[in-house]
Amino acid sequence: MSDTADAFTSKQTPPGCDVSSPPPPYTYQEQQPPAYSAASATYSQPKIDTPCSYQPSAGYESFRDINPEAASDTTPLISSSSFDDKTVRRGFIRKVFSILILQLLFTFSVVCVFTFSSVVKKAVQENLWAYLSSFIVFIVVTIILSFCKSFSRRHPWNIMALVVVTLSLSYMVGTVASFHNTTAVTSSIWTTANSCVNVFLFYSQTRYDFTICYGVLLIMVVDVIMFGVFCTFYYSYIAEVAYGCLGALLYSLFLMIDCQLMMGMMSYRLNPEEYINAALTIYLDIMLIFLYLLGRR
Repeated sequence: MSDTADAFTSKQTPPGCDVSSPPPPYTYQEQQPPAYSAASATYSQPKIDTPCSYQPSAGYESFRDINPEAASDTTPLISSSSFDDKTVRRGFIRKVFSILILQLLFTFSVVCVFTFSSVVKKAVQENLWAYLSSFIVFIVVTIILSFCKSFSRRHPWNIMALVVVTLSLSYMVGTVASFHNTTAVTSSIWTTANSCVNVFLFYSQTRYDFTICYGVLLIMVVDVIMFGVFCTFYYSYIAEVAYGCLGALLYSLFLMIDCQLMMGMMSYRLNPEEYINAALTIYLDIMLIFLYLLGRR
């Protein structure tokens, strides 16, 4: 029996272990818990997809810290337009006004020459084919600049097209002014300049958004045109004066809207690359104000 027990003990005891010595006493204080890695090797918790919730603890790492490109609900919306940069907007405004001033100086210089010089006045009045040619050139180039965006942004072709428009319209306005007396032309120039300065001062101070009223003004344009046709068939001096005042007032409103579009502070704004179209639009508004104040002959 003892031989059988010794044989069983020798099978269970690993080699090199002395079974004759008693085992060391077990103390709970000296026993260290197993490492986390060892415990996780034996048991792994099943993965459960749970939504990430905010925990206001000190060791919490937010998703925004992990992925800085992810925007939170409180992140302000940033417009992709480059108009948000004040430097870009100011450069755009300076460029538009520089082009506009050169256009106005040239046009009103031509108007003064066609008005004060009797030789030039007689020459342009006798050669109306030049007026018709300039009108056709003006219409074609203006349509191309207004509707062909790739052409209006391509330098230097856009500058050359704007020069052609300025030359043709200056000749047209000068020809129209040559049929009026000097006093009427001078008064119209000063009234136009005064109206434009007042519009510029008003739109720079007002906070009302006129850009949302563009459709209403287009309807008013149709009404003014119909009123002009009525005045053509039923001539009246009072009706002519009213027609000129209404047209000048209407395009003063257009001038204000176009200036707000250029400034980019309201609901709608122009792209900074559209400086040619912006200068052309404001230039046409001022010329139409002058022509309506000058009246028809």
